[in-house]
Formats: sequence, C-alpha cells, structure tokens
Amino acid sequence: MAEFTVPALRVVHAVVGTGSFTAAADLLGYTQSAISRQVAAAEAAAGMPLFVRKARGVAATRAGEAVARRAVVVLAELDAMNRDLALLSDTLAEQVRLGAFPTATWSLIPRTVAALAGEHPALAVELHEASSPALLRQVRAGGVDVAVIAVGQGLPEYDLHDLRTERLTDSGMGVVAVPLGHRLAGRSRVTVDDVAGEPWIVGAGLRGDPQFGAWPTLPQPRIAHRIRDWNARLGFVAAGLGITTVARIAVPGLPAGIAIVEVDDPAWSGRTTLTVTRPEPSQGQRVVAAALRAAATGDG
Repeated sequence: MAEFTVPALRVVHAVVGTGSFTAAADLLGYTQSAISRQVAAAEAAAGMPLFVRKARGVAATRAGEAVARRAVVVLAELDAMNRDLALLSDTLAEQVRLGAFPTATWSLIPRTVAALAGEHPALAVELHEASSPALLRQVRAGGVDVAVIAVGQGLPEYDLHDLRTERLTDSGMGVVAVPLGHRLAGRSRVTVDDVAGEPWIVGAGLRGDPQFGAWPTLPQPRIAHRIRDWNARLGFVAAGLGITTVARIAVPGLPAGIAIVEVDDPAWSGRTTLTVTRPEPSQGQRVVAAALRAAATGDG
C-alpha cells in the first residue's frame, strides 16, 4: 500500500487552504503538473478521493479534510524537528543585544533578524530601541552590543573614538512623506521651494534626543503639529494634516496612505547610518553586524 509523503501532505494542506490547484502551485512554487502528481499520490495512499473538481477550483472531500487536518500536525512537528537539528548543528550560540534608532526598526532590523534566524537559529537577538546618543551610552556601558545609529548634518558630533564603526548606508538625497492625495505625491523629486509653504508634522521627545523636524534648510517652516510617536505622526500625514521628513532607511516600512518624494537640496549633505560596537566584538556581534550590512545593501 502506498504511504503518504511529506511533499504530498504539504500539497494537500495547500490545496485545501487555497481551494485551487493553481493557487497551491503559486503558494508552494510548484508547477500545476507537480501539484496534480502529489495529489494523485496522496489519494493513492488514502485509498479514496481527496478532492472534487468543480467549475472553479476544487472542494475537499471528508477524507481530504481529514488528511489536511492531520497534515498540519505532522508538518509542524517536522518543522520543529528541523529547528532542533539546526540548533544542534549551529555552533554560534550567543545572545546579542541589538540597538537601533526608531526608524531603523521599521524595515532594516526586521530583515536582519529574519536573516539571522534562518542562518543562525541558536543566535538570540534581543532588540533595544533608543535614540542614537542613548545607544552610544549603552554600548559603552555594556547594555547594547551592536548599535545602529545615524550621523550627519543636523545631528551632534558624536564621540566615536573608542568604538568600532562601520558604514551601512548614506541617505543621499533627503525624502519627505506626503499624503497620497497631495499635490506633490505624483512627483518623484521636488525642490526646497516646493515644500517651503507646507505645514509640517515634526517630532517631540526628550531633551537632547535628535528629532525629525521640518526640512532642515528651511529658514521659517510652518509647524502644524509636534508629535512624539512615529505611528501617530504618520497617521497625521496620511490624514492630510501636513508632511514630514523621514529617514530613507525607513521608506520600505512606511504604511499605506503615504507617498515618498525626494527633495533636491544642494545645501543638504545628508546623513549616514553606522553600526557601532565595542573595539573587540565577539563572533556573534560580528555576525549581526555583517547581517545588518547585507540587509542594508540588499544582499541579505
């Protein structure tokens, strides 16, 4: 008697979940013929039909539902077993405290942590979110092992002499976030004059912490609202209550309802994102810094 295979169980689970051979093929990255072969193999193992073909898609029989229900358990256990084996084979078992300024946590940090989880499952990453000056203090005090900070125009001249730094990204041309229905939303690039009269949604936080304000070279910007929380700030932008400057590194993580526009400003030299560690980082800290570099350059 034929037996169920892991690929067949994955296919049955996907077909039941999507209601279509085509959708299951897209989900699993299989061809439709491969899906059909695996379904046929599963039906041979079950000894009865698992699906009824319909005009649009397929419907699971009671047997198909039973197999899919058990497949969830079997596949979860197999995934857990693979994770256990990966932990045994991964020699990099270390905890690394990773700190980043808030907008770096929108996209760069999640991509980095996801990559590390796949490549080094025994490496535990603990996230700390803080301003760049606070992160530097924490690195020196030993509370953070690897920090992602921003330096450049409009920011303090941080003392980095006793720390190990590596450049991740240069912001180049600055960007602003505007509502989707804004007069500038359809343009990829604008000038400082284009944004000069706009109402600005700016940051508000602890004294001494860097804040995203109005465009930095505007002499007298019109401040509409000062808001500490980034989600609320962007919500105000999406609602059409003003525009705001954002870090280019945060653009992939911006919510819906917002358009990004580059600002061509010769007087703006931009900012740079750095990783910072103590002078002699551990192996795990070096791996985290390398994963940050790969994620920032699109190689991760």
